[in-house]
Amino acid sequence: MLDATAVDDDLLMFRDMVRRMAEKEVAPIAAKIDQDDDMPHSLVPVFGDLGLVQIMVPEEYGGPGGTTTMACIAKEEVARASFAVSHLVGATSIAMALPLVHYGTEEQRRRFLPEIAEGRILSCIGLTEPHTGSDVSGIRTSAKRDGNDYVINGQKVFITKADQAKYILLFARTSEGKGHDGISSFLIPMDTPGIRIGGSPKKMGLRGIRNCDLFFEDVHVPTENLIGTEGQGFKNAMGVLNMNRPTVGAAAVGIAQAALDASLAYAKEREQFGRPIGDFQLVQAMLADMAIQIEAARSLLYDVTALIDRNPTDPSIPMRASMVKTFASDMAMKVTTDAVQVFGGAGYLQDHPVERYMRDAKVCQIYEGTNQIQRLIIARALLKQ
Repeated sequence: MLDATAVDDDLLMFRDMVRRMAEKEVAPIAAKIDQDDDMPHSLVPVFGDLGLVQIMVPEEYGGPGGTTTMACIAKEEVARASFAVSHLVGATSIAMALPLVHYGTEEQRRRFLPEIAEGRILSCIGLTEPHTGSDVSGIRTSAKRDGNDYVINGQKVFITKADQAKYILLFARTSEGKGHDGISSFLIPMDTPGIRIGGSPKKMGLRGIRNCDLFFEDVHVPTENLIGTEGQGFKNAMGVLNMNRPTVGAAAVGIAQAALDASLAYAKEREQFGRPIGDFQLVQAMLADMAIQIEAARSLLYDVTALIDRNPTDPSIPMRASMVKTFASDMAMKVTTDAVQVFGGAGYLQDHPVERYMRDAKVCQIYEGTNQIQRLIIARALLKQ
């Protein structure tokens, strides 16, 4: 929860609006989404009408012109109800709005941004491959120039929302050999001939969101769909990830807050030895530590988002975005594990939401760059100072 003394009234009103929507539309179906591993697409227009799906689209292209701080506020509030559904917040940011605004041409912005500004479509980003995770430079998917087209062949895996996306921001190798410089990015309609959507593996958490395999067989993409200059795809990807990583931290804070809320309620209700377990000092210490860690992560999160909104070219942003992602996700894993412990044996059962929170928290330490990679980014930035 934002400190009312630290933000203006508009942000507090925005937070309260998102919270009311999440409590009404998301919280009642969160457990079912997890159990069925299926999220109703009917939620998309609900989020779109509030400007959340398209939150980072600038006003001049018909969007809400949201800030990174607003995106993280919304992400945190929705993740308190459902981590899976929180992926609808900014669902077109990382794969469309951010790369188009920062690396696209004006023609591309006018071509694509008004459509996503309507808040009815989703997009996905195609980075990960069977042999390429943290090492983006190992991408093997190829894009070979053929007249006015690029012809793309290859495979991507774990592509979030690929089954519902209308567009994919695809990263492929446009020059031979290994290295970062030979990678380019393309914005491609998912119904382009030659794109085939494969299966989605069953996951520990993040149920309700599909992470699909994608296959590209002689996919022809016009040259005007190249985002940025050829060979600059890796640099563009890292820039977009730096701007988006705080939202992972925001979701982690939301999950942790939900775990603390549940733990507090349970500690007041559950009795052992004739009194509520919240009366016992060891339980109190766990609850206090959970709250301290959450507030520390939240303070770091909104300090960094304020910097991004104020000066998006600040050279410290990559390091600080990595700090937020790492600290908040590690915190969420610790807090949700402790929440299960507060619940005791009951916390290990699916009857209580803390079991889901713990499973969901884990992936925040892994995707959008593992926390091990984030620590390398932080350390290397420090050593350059």
